[in-house]
Amino acid sequence: MADNPIEKLGGKTPLQYAKTPYMDMLAKMGRTGRLVTVPEGYMPGSEVANTAILGYDLDKVYEGRGPLEAASIGYDMADDDLALRCNIIYVNDGKIITHNGGDLSTEDAGPLIDLLNEKLGTDKVKWIRGIQYRHLLIIKGGSKHIMCNPPHDHPNEEWRPLLVTPLPGKEDFKEEGRMTPQETCDLLNDLILKSVDVLAQAPLNIKRKQEGKRLANIIWPWSGGYRPAMQTLSEQYPAVKTGAVISAVDLIQGIGKYAGLDIVKVEGATGLWDTNYEGKTQAAIENLRTKDFVFLHVEASDEAGHDGEVDLKVKTIENLDSRMIGPIYEEVKTWNEPVCIAVLPDHYTPVEMRVHVGEPVPFIIYYPSIEPDSVQTYDEFTCVNGSYGVLRLQQFMQTLMK
Repeated sequence: MADNPIEKLGGKTPLQYAKTPYMDMLAKMGRTGRLVTVPEGYMPGSEVANTAILGYDLDKVYEGRGPLEAASIGYDMADDDLALRCNIIYVNDGKIITHNGGDLSTEDAGPLIDLLNEKLGTDKVKWIRGIQYRHLLIIKGGSKHIMCNPPHDHPNEEWRPLLVTPLPGKEDFKEEGRMTPQETCDLLNDLILKSVDVLAQAPLNIKRKQEGKRLANIIWPWSGGYRPAMQTLSEQYPAVKTGAVISAVDLIQGIGKYAGLDIVKVEGATGLWDTNYEGKTQAAIENLRTKDFVFLHVEASDEAGHDGEVDLKVKTIENLDSRMIGPIYEEVKTWNEPVCIAVLPDHYTPVEMRVHVGEPVPFIIYYPSIEPDSVQTYDEFTCVNGSYGVLRLQQFMQTLMK
């Protein structure tokens, strides 16, 4: 939900402009600061930011989105698998129009994945169904030493120059039992190009084309990696004996699974503005009754940022405050056992840029006996003056655990 000042909002950010009485109250009663969620040398993706928020050293555990989403979907990666996140996107006139296949639904995506496996799947290539436009591509013996461009970072850009390339100097890098990076790129780019003809045959796209709607007409694999080795949160933080992750996004569920958290799925949780806030809120409260730690993730503001929708982003922030943070606070304040609440974005997604940005994000930490700092409202600028200053790497989780 973090963003930059916008002229349409009178020079305010969506977070400043939105009505957020509960976030402001928590900022006033608690302490604030900023957190570097994207370490130097990493792309500002949700997989990087959320892994960092949970206190992991990216240099030791980062393998990309693909393996995390594999864990969420329930696909048990083999040692020689390369798992890539695979969007189904919409391109037109040679350009990437949307990263989400025209808001592709999970129901509509299923037959597309089946068609891709039927036409392009082999003993080395297979697709695994995910959610909405977010799916998994497994390349048996593929190399992770490749450069893939996240489609959400390149709206309205020519797509052919963004095809997969080897990391510089790694073209012929050898790993036992795996293709070279160049061979992996050649295979992936061939699949991308062939997917155009395959997806054009899909009844969904034939119908959408007749109706003048956006299509789901090409695959876009990115953020691939091997099976990661991550300690659970319990192994790092003794206070977290049990925990849960609540999210509509496979990626976040995958991080949670590797972190040793129970994956809690909520009916009607979409990852968009129309997600089931009340259902996720109730799930968070129920899990807090019996578990030590709950990681509650809401994607709506990120998607509004990618779509460049200022008014919608403001609405998603207000929904977060009134339909989620408010009810959770009102419930837990009545409990005998104190609950610590942290509120923060994973990264910036400015609506005028429509891409992720790796700026330090504002955060709040509140619990009943905390000594407040001077910050009275919660936004990107007030938290610059927060008493926590700027935290990095494991400092946020270490601070939260105290």
